[in-house]
Amino acid sequence: MLYLRKIFFTGMLVSFLGSLPLGTLNVAAMQISISDGVVAAILFSLGSLLAEVIYVRLSLVAMDWIRKQEKIFRILEWVTLAIVLALAVSSFYAALHPSVEKNVILDSQLPKFFLGFIMSAVNPVQIPFWFGWSTVLFTKKILLPRKDHYNAYIVGIGLGTLFGNCVFIFGGLLIANSINNNQHILNWVIGGIFAVTALIQIWKMVRKKNTVHQLEHPEEVTQGMEDTIIELAEHEKKK
Repeated sequence: MLYLRKIFFTGMLVSFLGSLPLGTLNVAAMQISISDGVVAAILFSLGSLLAEVIYVRLSLVAMDWIRKQEKIFRILEWVTLAIVLALAVSSFYAALHPSVEKNVILDSQLPKFFLGFIMSAVNPVQIPFWFGWSTVLFTKKILLPRKDHYNAYIVGIGLGTLFGNCVFIFGGLLIANSINNNQHILNWVIGGIFAVTALIQIWKMVRKKNTVHQLEHPEEVTQGMEDTIIELAEHEKKK
């Protein structure tokens, strides 16, 4: 039971820290919280983390198959780039037109849960991230190929992602309140974040530091966080 707690804690910590850097999904959750409220943003986050844990489960049992899906990953990269560019354009459009209060893409008629699931499912960035971390944890013998280990790991990942997104959801509301809900300014800022995200995506694709490269070099994904996470997991084990 104590070892399962260690696996749960490790998955939650990796997921929480991995959710903190600015990205398409957490910034989208922040914008939804500002425009549609906390409940809608949490539903969006639950949908996105469902797709994430499905990818994690696949990476645990089908690593060799995932490595061979180069064409699929390249297609998903272009789809993701198109979505991020559309989000940036929609935010800038709303900033330039005060009568438009919401991002057209995020204001889709789709339920927020399914919108989050779809946006997360077509985002290949999380695949090499979890592929790399699962490889590290298998190598360190923290994670073993057992059903109870997988379940504890995945539950921890889901909660970590939700907690990380909540930082953006409630942080976005605090920012909105601090500038008196000036949607004009918020749309410029959020549009800028999406634009920078798109530029980073283009840079990675041009430099070929994309999903396929990261799957072939999983150590690059975990670099800088690995020692800290492992030390914290060992500390949790001793409690």
